[in-house]
Amino acid sequence: MNIAATLAKIALTYPDRPAISKGSKVVWSYREFADRVSRLALSMHENLGLAPGDRVALIMKNCVEDLEVMYACWHAGLAAVPVNAKLHPREFGYILENSGTKACFITSDLSEAVADARSDAPDLEHIIEVASPDYEALFTVEPLEMVEVAPTDLGWLFYTSGTTGRPKGAMLSHRNLISMTMNYLVDVDGIEPEDCIIHAAPMSHGSGLYALPHVARAANNIIPDSGAFDVAETLELITQWPGCTFFFAPTMVTRLINAPNIAEADTSNLKTIVYGGAPMYLTDTLKAIDLLGNKLVQIYGQGESPMTISGLPKRVFEDHTHPRYQERLASAGIARTDVQVCIRAEDGTPLPVDEIGEITVRGDVVMSGYWNNPEATANSIRDGWLWTGDVGAVNAEGFLTLKDRSKDMIISGGTNIYPREIEEVLLKHEAVYECAVVGRPHPDWGEEVVAFVVPHPGRTVDAETLNQLCLENIARFKRPKDYRFVEALAKNNYGKILKTELREIFEKEKVG
Repeated sequence: MNIAATLAKIALTYPDRPAISKGSKVVWSYREFADRVSRLALSMHENLGLAPGDRVALIMKNCVEDLEVMYACWHAGLAAVPVNAKLHPREFGYILENSGTKACFITSDLSEAVADARSDAPDLEHIIEVASPDYEALFTVEPLEMVEVAPTDLGWLFYTSGTTGRPKGAMLSHRNLISMTMNYLVDVDGIEPEDCIIHAAPMSHGSGLYALPHVARAANNIIPDSGAFDVAETLELITQWPGCTFFFAPTMVTRLINAPNIAEADTSNLKTIVYGGAPMYLTDTLKAIDLLGNKLVQIYGQGESPMTISGLPKRVFEDHTHPRYQERLASAGIARTDVQVCIRAEDGTPLPVDEIGEITVRGDVVMSGYWNNPEATANSIRDGWLWTGDVGAVNAEGFLTLKDRSKDMIISGGTNIYPREIEEVLLKHEAVYECAVVGRPHPDWGEEVVAFVVPHPGRTVDAETLNQLCLENIARFKRPKDYRFVEALAKNNYGKILKTELREIFEKEKVG
Protein backbone atom coordinates (compact mmCIF):
# COMPACT_ATOMS: atom_id res chain seq x y z
CA MET A 1 0.00 0.00 0.00
CA ASN A 2 1.15 3.53 -0.77
CA ILE A 3 1.71 5.35 2.54
CA ALA A 4 -0.15 8.32 1.00
CA ALA A 5 -3.31 6.20 1.02
CA THR A 6 -3.63 6.89 4.75
CA LEU A 7 -4.22 10.58 3.92
CA ALA A 8 -6.70 9.77 1.15
CA LYS A 9 -8.75 7.60 3.50
CA ILE A 10 -8.84 10.19 6.26
CA ALA A 11 -9.85 12.94 3.82
CA LEU A 12 -12.99 10.92 3.04
CA THR A 13 -13.88 10.13 6.65
CA TYR A 14 -12.83 13.38 8.37
CA PRO A 15 -12.79 15.97 5.55
CA ASP A 16 -13.41 18.98 7.80
CA ARG A 17 -10.96 18.12 10.56
CA PRO A 18 -7.95 20.46 10.74
CA ALA A 19 -4.96 18.78 9.11
CA ILE A 20 -2.21 21.40 9.18
CA SER A 21 -2.02 24.52 11.33
CA LYS A 22 0.48 27.32 11.78
CA GLY A 23 0.74 28.64 15.31
CA SER A 24 -2.82 29.12 16.55
CA LYS A 25 -4.49 29.13 13.10
CA VAL A 26 -5.74 26.25 10.98
CA VAL A 27 -4.30 26.40 7.45
CA TRP A 28 -5.78 23.33 5.73
CA SER A 29 -8.54 20.86 6.50
CA TYR A 30 -8.01 17.21 5.53
CA ARG A 31 -10.13 17.73 2.41
CA GLU A 32 -7.97 20.68 1.38
CA PHE A 33 -4.73 18.94 2.34
CA ALA A 34 -5.52 15.85 0.26
CA ASP A 35 -6.66 17.97 -2.70
CA ARG A 36 -3.45 20.02 -2.71
CA VAL A 37 -1.35 16.87 -2.42
CA SER A 38 -3.02 15.26 -5.45
CA ARG A 39 -2.61 18.44 -7.54
CA LEU A 40 1.03 18.92 -6.57
CA ALA A 41 1.62 15.25 -7.42
CA LEU A 42 0.39 15.82 -10.98
CA SER A 43 2.58 18.91 -11.36
CA MET A 44 5.58 16.88 -10.21
CA HIS A 45 4.99 14.63 -13.22
CA GLU A 46 3.82 17.11 -15.84
CA ASN A 47 5.58 20.36 -14.91
CA LEU A 48 8.76 19.02 -13.30
CA GLY A 49 9.13 15.96 -15.50
CA LEU A 50 9.53 13.53 -12.63
CA ALA A 51 8.82 9.82 -13.04
CA PRO A 52 7.92 7.22 -10.37
CA GLY A 53 11.03 6.30 -8.41
CA ASP A 54 12.72 9.69 -8.82
CA ARG A 55 14.00 11.41 -5.70
CA VAL A 56 12.77 14.77 -4.44
CA ALA A 57 14.70 16.64 -1.74
CA LEU A 58 13.07 18.71 1.01
CA ILE A 59 15.54 21.23 2.43
CA MET A 60 13.40 23.37 4.69
CA LYS A 61 12.98 24.53 8.20
CA ASN A 62 9.68 23.31 9.64
CA CYS A 63 6.81 24.71 7.60
CA VAL A 64 3.28 23.91 6.41
CA GLU A 65 4.55 23.03 2.94
CA ASP A 66 6.82 20.27 4.28
CA LEU A 67 3.90 17.86 4.65
CA GLU A 68 2.36 18.90 1.33
CA VAL A 69 5.54 18.12 -0.57
CA MET A 70 6.21 14.89 1.30
CA TYR A 71 2.76 13.40 0.75
CA ALA A 72 2.72 14.63 -2.86
CA CYS A 73 5.96 12.71 -3.45
CA TRP A 74 4.37 9.51 -2.22
CA HIS A 75 1.07 10.16 -4.03
CA ALA A 76 3.09 10.51 -7.26
CA GLY A 77 5.19 7.40 -6.61
CA LEU A 78 8.33 9.43 -5.89
CA ALA A 79 10.81 9.10 -3.03
CA ALA A 80 11.11 11.93 -0.50
CA VAL A 81 14.60 12.96 0.66
CA PRO A 82 14.13 15.18 3.74
CA VAL A 83 17.41 16.90 4.65
CA ASN A 84 18.49 18.48 7.93
CA ALA A 85 18.22 22.23 7.33
CA LYS A 86 21.21 22.89 9.62
CA LEU A 87 23.74 21.22 7.34
CA HIS A 88 26.54 22.99 5.51
CA PRO A 89 26.11 23.75 1.76
CA ARG A 90 28.78 21.16 0.97
CA GLU A 91 26.81 18.59 2.91
CA PHE A 92 23.66 19.59 1.03
CA GLY A 93 25.61 19.14 -2.18
CA TYR A 94 26.79 15.68 -1.27
CA ILE A 95 23.28 14.46 -0.38
CA LEU A 96 21.75 15.99 -3.51
CA GLU A 97 24.45 14.39 -5.68
CA ASN A 98 24.47 11.02 -3.91
CA SER A 99 20.69 10.65 -4.03
CA GLY A 100 20.48 11.74 -7.68
CA THR A 101 17.80 14.23 -6.70
CA LYS A 102 16.06 15.88 -9.67
CA ALA A 103 13.89 18.41 -7.78
CA CYS A 104 14.45 20.20 -4.51
CA PHE A 105 11.89 22.14 -2.48
CA ILE A 106 13.33 24.75 -0.12
CA THR A 107 12.36 27.51 2.29
CA SER A 108 13.53 31.01 1.40
CA ASP A 109 16.06 31.18 4.23
CA LEU A 110 18.02 28.33 2.61
CA SER A 111 17.98 29.54 -1.01
CA GLU A 112 21.57 30.78 -0.95
CA ALA A 113 22.93 27.64 0.71
CA VAL A 114 21.16 25.34 -1.77
CA ALA A 115 22.29 27.49 -4.69
CA ASP A 116 25.87 27.05 -3.47
CA ALA A 117 25.30 23.29 -3.33
CA ARG A 118 23.84 23.02 -6.82
CA SER A 119 27.22 22.77 -8.55
CA ASP A 120 27.81 19.46 -6.73
CA ALA A 121 24.52 17.96 -7.95
CA PRO A 122 24.47 17.55 -11.75
CA ASP A 123 21.10 15.72 -11.76
CA LEU A 124 19.30 18.56 -9.97
CA GLU A 125 16.98 20.22 -12.48
CA HIS A 126 14.53 22.20 -10.33
CA ILE A 127 14.82 24.25 -7.14
CA ILE A 128 11.39 25.41 -5.98
CA GLU A 129 10.98 27.85 -3.13
CA VAL A 130 7.84 27.00 -1.18
CA ALA A 131 5.31 29.75 -0.34
CA SER A 132 6.30 31.48 -3.58
CA PRO A 133 4.23 32.22 -6.72
CA ASP A 134 6.14 29.48 -8.58
CA TYR A 135 5.19 27.00 -5.87
CA GLU A 136 1.51 27.99 -5.83
CA ALA A 137 1.41 27.71 -9.63
CA LEU A 138 2.03 24.00 -9.23
CA PHE A 139 -1.47 23.62 -7.75
CA THR A 140 -3.32 24.99 -10.80
CA VAL A 141 -3.64 21.53 -12.39
CA GLU A 142 -6.19 18.76 -11.96
CA PRO A 143 -5.79 16.15 -9.20
CA LEU A 144 -3.72 13.05 -9.96
CA GLU A 145 -4.98 9.57 -9.18
CA MET A 146 -2.62 7.99 -6.66
CA VAL A 147 0.24 6.01 -8.20
CA GLU A 148 0.37 2.37 -7.16
CA VAL A 149 3.61 1.26 -5.56
CA ALA A 150 5.07 -2.03 -4.39
CA PRO A 151 5.52 -2.42 -0.61
CA THR A 152 9.28 -2.51 -1.15
CA ASP A 153 9.40 0.68 -3.26
CA LEU A 154 11.46 3.52 -1.82
CA GLY A 155 9.42 6.08 0.12
CA TRP A 156 11.86 8.02 2.31
CA LEU A 157 15.63 8.24 1.81
CA PHE A 158 16.84 8.97 5.34
CA TYR A 159 20.40 10.31 5.40
CA THR A 160 22.25 9.38 8.55
CA SER A 161 25.95 10.08 9.07
CA GLY A 162 28.33 7.13 9.17
CA THR A 163 31.77 6.49 10.59
CA THR A 164 33.34 7.21 7.20
CA GLY A 165 32.33 10.83 7.66
CA ARG A 166 29.97 10.71 4.68
CA PRO A 167 26.20 10.46 5.20
CA LYS A 168 24.55 7.21 4.16
CA GLY A 169 21.03 7.05 2.75
CA ALA A 170 18.91 4.52 4.66
CA MET A 171 16.29 3.27 2.21
CA LEU A 172 12.87 3.27 3.90
CA SER A 173 10.17 1.58 1.86
CA HIS A 174 6.42 2.14 1.98
CA ARG A 175 6.25 -1.06 4.05
CA ASN A 176 8.77 0.37 6.51
CA LEU A 177 6.77 3.59 6.88
CA ILE A 178 3.46 1.75 7.30
CA SER A 179 5.04 -0.58 9.87
CA MET A 180 6.38 2.42 11.78
CA THR A 181 2.94 4.05 11.66
CA MET A 182 1.17 0.96 12.96
CA ASN A 183 3.74 0.50 15.71
CA TYR A 184 3.17 4.03 16.98
CA LEU A 185 -0.52 3.29 17.44
CA VAL A 186 0.15 -0.06 19.14
CA ASP A 187 3.24 0.53 21.27
CA VAL A 188 3.87 4.27 21.59
CA ASP A 189 0.56 6.07 21.99
CA GLY A 190 -3.04 6.07 20.84
CA ILE A 191 -4.25 8.97 18.68
CA GLU A 192 -7.75 10.43 18.29
CA PRO A 193 -8.93 12.94 15.65
CA GLU A 194 -9.19 15.61 18.37
CA ASP A 195 -5.46 15.28 19.14
CA CYS A 196 -2.51 17.10 17.61
CA ILE A 197 1.24 16.91 17.22
CA ILE A 198 3.27 20.11 17.51
CA HIS A 199 6.36 19.97 15.30
CA ALA A 200 8.97 21.81 17.34
CA ALA A 201 11.73 19.30 16.49
CA PRO A 202 13.04 19.01 12.89
CA MET A 203 10.53 17.42 10.51
CA SER A 204 13.41 16.03 8.45
CA HIS A 205 13.85 13.47 11.22
CA GLY A 206 11.78 12.15 14.13
CA SER A 207 9.00 14.73 14.24
CA GLY A 208 8.36 14.35 10.52
CA LEU A 209 8.22 10.57 10.82
CA TYR A 210 5.72 10.88 13.64
CA ALA A 211 3.51 13.07 11.47
CA LEU A 212 2.56 9.86 9.64
CA PRO A 213 0.56 8.16 12.43
CA HIS A 214 -1.08 11.49 13.25
CA VAL A 215 -2.22 11.94 9.65
CA ALA A 216 -3.43 8.33 9.65
CA ARG A 217 -5.71 9.17 12.60
CA ALA A 218 -6.93 12.60 11.42
CA ALA A 219 -5.00 14.53 14.07
CA ASN A 220 -3.83 18.11 13.57
CA ASN A 221 -0.21 18.81 12.57
CA ILE A 222 0.85 22.13 14.07
CA ILE A 223 3.90 24.09 12.93
CA PRO A 224 5.11 26.69 15.46
CA ASP A 225 5.33 30.20 14.05
CA SER A 226 9.06 30.11 14.76
CA GLY A 227 9.45 26.84 12.85
CA ALA A 228 11.58 25.55 15.72
CA PHE A 229 11.67 24.86 19.45
CA ASP A 230 11.18 27.81 21.76
CA VAL A 231 10.16 27.12 25.35
CA ALA A 232 7.85 30.11 25.74
CA GLU A 233 6.19 29.46 22.39
CA THR A 234 5.82 25.76 23.24
CA LEU A 235 4.08 26.50 26.52
CA GLU A 236 1.74 28.97 24.81
CA LEU A 237 0.84 26.46 22.09
CA ILE A 238 0.01 23.85 24.72
CA THR A 239 -2.63 26.17 26.16
CA GLN A 240 -4.19 26.66 22.70
CA TRP A 241 -4.45 23.10 21.43
CA PRO A 242 -5.92 20.08 23.28
CA GLY A 243 -4.36 16.63 23.10
CA CYS A 244 -0.83 17.88 22.39
CA THR A 245 1.97 15.47 21.51
CA PHE A 246 5.62 16.35 20.89
CA PHE A 247 8.63 14.45 19.71
CA PHE A 248 11.59 15.85 21.65
CA ALA A 249 15.26 15.18 22.02
CA PRO A 250 16.06 14.74 25.73
CA THR A 251 17.75 18.16 25.79
CA MET A 252 14.45 19.72 24.72
CA VAL A 253 12.69 18.00 27.62
CA THR A 254 15.39 19.31 29.95
CA ARG A 255 15.00 22.87 28.67
CA LEU A 256 11.23 22.65 29.08
CA ILE A 257 11.28 21.38 32.67
CA ASN A 258 13.93 23.91 33.66
CA ALA A 259 11.98 26.89 32.35
CA PRO A 260 11.57 29.50 35.13
CA ASN A 261 7.76 29.41 35.01
CA ILE A 262 7.22 25.71 34.35
CA ALA A 263 5.73 24.99 37.79
CA GLU A 264 2.98 27.58 37.21
CA ALA A 265 2.47 26.84 33.50
CA ASP A 266 -0.82 25.34 32.33
CA THR A 267 0.13 22.01 30.75
CA SER A 268 -3.27 20.36 31.13
CA ASN A 269 -3.58 20.04 27.34
CA LEU A 270 -0.28 18.17 27.13
CA LYS A 271 -0.95 14.53 26.24
CA THR A 272 2.40 12.97 25.39
CA ILE A 273 6.09 13.77 25.05
CA VAL A 274 7.90 11.09 23.09
CA TYR A 275 11.63 11.49 23.63
CA GLY A 276 14.55 9.74 22.02
CA GLY A 277 17.77 10.19 20.10
CA ALA A 278 19.97 10.20 23.20
CA PRO A 279 19.89 9.07 26.83
CA MET A 280 18.18 11.28 29.40
CA TYR A 281 19.51 11.49 32.93
CA LEU A 282 17.30 9.70 35.45
CA THR A 283 17.08 12.84 37.62
CA ASP A 284 15.65 14.76 34.65
CA THR A 285 13.18 11.96 33.91
CA LEU A 286 11.90 11.96 37.48
CA LYS A 287 11.67 15.77 37.51
CA ALA A 288 9.68 15.73 34.25
CA ILE A 289 7.23 13.20 35.71
CA ASP A 290 6.85 15.31 38.83
CA LEU A 291 6.20 18.53 36.88
CA LEU A 292 4.21 17.24 33.91
CA GLY A 293 2.57 14.06 35.18
CA ASN A 294 2.54 10.72 33.40
CA LYS A 295 3.08 12.17 29.92
CA LEU A 296 6.41 10.59 28.89
CA VAL A 297 7.20 7.84 26.39
CA GLN A 298 10.81 6.94 25.65
CA ILE A 299 11.90 5.42 22.35
CA TYR A 300 15.16 3.91 21.11
CA GLY A 301 15.76 3.58 17.38
CA GLN A 302 17.81 4.87 14.50
CA GLY A 303 17.31 5.96 10.91
CA GLU A 304 17.87 2.40 9.74
CA SER A 305 14.99 1.21 11.93
CA PRO A 306 12.90 4.34 12.23
CA MET A 307 11.03 5.17 15.37
CA THR A 308 11.61 2.54 17.00
CA ILE A 309 13.47 -0.55 18.10
CA SER A 310 12.33 -0.49 21.71
CA GLY A 311 10.50 1.84 24.03
CA LEU A 312 9.19 2.67 27.47
CA PRO A 313 5.41 3.16 27.33
CA LYS A 314 3.48 5.30 29.79
CA ARG A 315 2.45 2.30 31.85
CA VAL A 316 6.09 1.75 32.88
CA PHE A 317 6.47 5.38 33.98
CA GLU A 318 3.24 5.05 35.92
CA ASP A 319 4.24 1.91 37.83
CA HIS A 320 5.95 3.74 40.71
CA THR A 321 5.68 0.81 43.10
CA HIS A 322 7.67 -1.62 40.96
CA PRO A 323 10.81 -2.72 42.85
CA ARG A 324 12.99 -1.95 39.83
CA TYR A 325 11.17 1.23 38.82
CA GLN A 326 14.21 3.47 38.47
CA GLU A 327 16.24 0.73 36.81
CA ARG A 328 13.50 0.40 34.21
CA LEU A 329 13.38 4.16 33.61
CA ALA A 330 17.13 4.10 32.98
CA SER A 331 16.71 1.41 30.31
CA ALA A 332 15.69 1.71 26.65
CA GLY A 333 12.53 -0.27 27.32
CA ILE A 334 11.13 -3.36 25.65
CA ALA A 335 11.23 -4.37 21.99
CA ARG A 336 8.33 -3.09 19.93
CA THR A 337 5.63 -5.64 19.12
CA ASP A 338 6.80 -6.40 15.58
CA VAL A 339 10.56 -6.28 16.15
CA GLN A 340 12.97 -8.93 17.38
CA VAL A 341 16.02 -7.86 19.35
CA CYS A 342 19.04 -10.10 19.80
CA ILE A 343 22.29 -9.30 21.60
CA ARG A 344 25.23 -10.83 19.76
CA ALA A 345 28.94 -11.40 20.16
CA GLU A 346 31.29 -10.18 17.43
CA ASP A 347 31.09 -13.54 15.66
CA GLY A 348 27.29 -13.32 15.53
CA THR A 349 26.61 -15.75 18.36
CA PRO A 350 23.45 -14.82 20.32
CA LEU A 351 24.28 -13.95 23.91
CA PRO A 352 22.26 -14.92 26.99
CA VAL A 353 20.34 -12.65 29.35
CA ASP A 354 22.39 -9.79 30.87
CA GLU A 355 25.38 -10.44 28.59
CA ILE A 356 26.71 -7.34 26.84
CA GLY A 357 27.09 -7.31 23.07
CA GLU A 358 25.99 -5.58 19.89
CA ILE A 359 22.26 -4.90 19.51
CA THR A 360 20.83 -6.54 16.39
CA VAL A 361 17.23 -6.26 15.25
CA ARG A 362 14.89 -7.48 12.52
CA GLY A 363 11.33 -6.74 11.47
CA ASP A 364 9.28 -5.00 8.80
CA VAL A 365 10.46 -1.60 10.03
CA VAL A 366 14.13 -2.29 9.24
CA MET A 367 15.48 -0.59 6.11
CA SER A 368 16.25 -2.55 2.96
CA GLY A 369 19.79 -1.17 2.85
CA TYR A 370 21.87 1.91 2.12
CA TRP A 371 21.39 3.81 -1.13
CA ASN A 372 24.07 2.90 -3.70
CA ASN A 373 26.29 1.48 -0.96
CA PRO A 374 26.31 -2.33 -1.11
CA GLU A 375 29.41 -2.60 1.06
CA ALA A 376 27.84 -0.67 3.94
CA THR A 377 24.59 -2.61 3.47
CA ALA A 378 26.39 -5.96 3.68
CA ASN A 379 28.17 -4.80 6.83
CA SER A 380 24.99 -3.61 8.55
CA ILE A 381 22.44 -6.21 7.43
CA ARG A 382 23.49 -9.83 7.85
CA ASP A 383 21.12 -12.74 7.44
CA GLY A 384 18.18 -10.36 7.72
CA TRP A 385 19.39 -8.75 10.97
CA LEU A 386 20.37 -5.10 11.30
CA TRP A 387 23.56 -4.65 13.29
CA THR A 388 22.94 -1.32 14.98
CA GLY A 389 26.47 -0.49 16.09
CA ASP A 390 25.11 0.05 19.62
CA VAL A 391 26.15 -2.06 22.58
CA GLY A 392 23.69 -3.25 25.20
CA ALA A 393 22.12 -6.08 27.16
CA VAL A 394 18.62 -7.46 27.68
CA ASN A 395 17.54 -8.55 31.16
CA ALA A 396 15.28 -11.43 32.16
CA GLU A 397 12.19 -9.20 31.85
CA GLY A 398 13.01 -8.18 28.29
CA PHE A 399 14.22 -4.66 29.09
CA LEU A 400 17.03 -3.45 26.85
CA THR A 401 19.75 -1.29 28.39
CA LEU A 402 22.30 0.58 26.29
CA LYS A 403 25.76 0.08 27.72
CA ASP A 404 27.86 2.11 25.33
CA ARG A 405 27.88 3.62 21.87
CA SER A 406 30.21 1.98 19.43
CA LYS A 407 32.20 3.97 16.89
CA ASP A 408 32.55 6.85 19.39
CA MET A 409 29.46 8.69 18.23
CA ILE A 410 28.71 11.98 20.01
CA ILE A 411 25.11 12.93 20.73
CA SER A 412 24.67 16.67 21.22
CA GLY A 413 21.18 18.11 21.56
CA GLY A 414 19.74 14.82 20.34
CA THR A 415 21.73 15.02 17.09
CA ASN A 416 24.29 12.38 16.16
CA ILE A 417 27.75 13.78 15.47
CA TYR A 418 30.46 11.50 14.12
CA PRO A 419 34.02 12.41 15.18
CA ARG A 420 35.77 11.09 12.09
CA GLU A 421 33.95 13.59 9.88
CA ILE A 422 35.29 16.46 12.00
CA GLU A 423 38.76 14.90 12.27
CA GLU A 424 39.01 14.67 8.49
CA VAL A 425 38.31 18.40 8.23
CA LEU A 426 40.86 19.32 10.89
CA LEU A 427 43.49 17.19 9.18
CA LYS A 428 43.12 19.31 6.06
CA HIS A 429 45.17 21.99 7.81
CA GLU A 430 48.83 21.60 6.97
CA ALA A 431 49.90 22.26 10.56
CA VAL A 432 47.75 19.48 12.06
CA TYR A 433 49.63 16.22 12.51
CA GLU A 434 47.04 14.22 14.44
CA CYS A 435 43.72 14.88 16.07
CA ALA A 436 40.98 13.11 18.00
CA VAL A 437 37.44 14.35 18.54
CA VAL A 438 35.43 13.22 21.55
CA GLY A 439 32.32 14.22 23.44
CA ARG A 440 32.49 16.06 26.75
CA PRO A 441 29.48 15.96 29.10
CA HIS A 442 27.38 19.12 28.92
CA PRO A 443 24.48 19.93 31.30
CA ASP A 444 22.16 21.27 28.57
CA TRP A 445 23.18 19.48 25.37
CA GLY A 446 24.16 16.09 26.75
CA GLU A 447 27.57 16.29 25.11
CA GLU A 448 29.66 18.91 23.36
CA VAL A 449 32.42 18.41 20.81
CA VAL A 450 36.05 18.74 21.92
CA ALA A 451 39.06 18.31 19.61
CA PHE A 452 42.49 17.19 20.80
CA VAL A 453 45.04 18.42 18.27
CA VAL A 454 48.70 17.49 17.81
CA PRO A 455 50.55 20.04 15.60
CA HIS A 456 53.40 19.02 13.33
CA PRO A 457 56.78 19.48 15.08
CA GLY A 458 57.86 23.08 14.77
CA ARG A 459 54.45 24.21 13.52
CA THR A 460 51.67 26.07 15.33
CA VAL A 461 47.96 26.45 14.76
CA ASP A 462 45.30 28.18 16.81
CA ALA A 463 41.68 27.50 17.66
CA GLU A 464 40.35 30.43 15.61
CA THR A 465 41.99 29.10 12.45
CA LEU A 466 40.63 25.58 12.96
CA ASN A 467 37.22 26.95 13.81
CA GLN A 468 37.11 28.82 10.51
CA LEU A 469 38.20 25.66 8.68
CA CYS A 470 35.28 23.77 10.21
CA LEU A 471 32.80 26.51 9.36
CA GLU A 472 33.90 26.29 5.74
CA ASN A 473 33.35 22.54 5.53
CA ILE A 474 30.77 21.24 7.99
CA ALA A 475 27.61 22.39 9.75
CA ARG A 476 28.07 24.88 12.57
CA PHE A 477 26.62 22.56 15.21
CA LYS A 478 29.33 19.96 14.50
CA ARG A 479 32.35 22.18 15.05
CA PRO A 480 34.36 21.72 18.27
CA LYS A 481 33.45 23.92 21.19
CA ASP A 482 36.92 23.50 22.66
CA TYR A 483 40.37 22.76 21.23
CA ARG A 484 43.10 21.11 23.29
CA PHE A 485 46.58 21.36 21.82
CA VAL A 486 48.75 18.47 23.00
CA GLU A 487 52.14 16.95 22.15
CA ALA A 488 50.85 13.42 21.65
CA LEU A 489 47.74 11.24 21.83
CA ALA A 490 47.58 8.08 23.91
CA LYS A 491 47.53 4.92 21.76
CA ASN A 492 47.31 1.18 22.25
CA ASN A 493 49.74 -1.42 20.94
CA TYR A 494 48.09 -1.39 17.55
CA GLY A 495 48.46 2.37 17.16
CA LYS A 496 44.80 3.13 17.76
CA ILE A 497 44.09 6.35 19.60
CA LEU A 498 42.62 5.67 23.04
CA LYS A 499 39.65 8.01 23.15
CA THR A 500 38.61 6.50 26.47
CA GLU A 501 41.67 8.12 28.07
CA LEU A 502 40.76 11.46 26.53
CA ARG A 503 37.29 11.28 28.04
CA GLU A 504 38.82 10.42 31.41
CA ILE A 505 40.56 13.80 31.32
CA PHE A 506 37.15 15.45 31.59
CA GLU A 507 36.21 13.28 34.57
CA LYS A 508 39.44 14.21 36.34
CA GLU A 509 38.89 17.90 35.61
CA LYS A 510 35.38 17.66 37.02
CA VAL A 511 36.66 16.03 40.20
CA GLY A 512 39.53 18.51 40.47
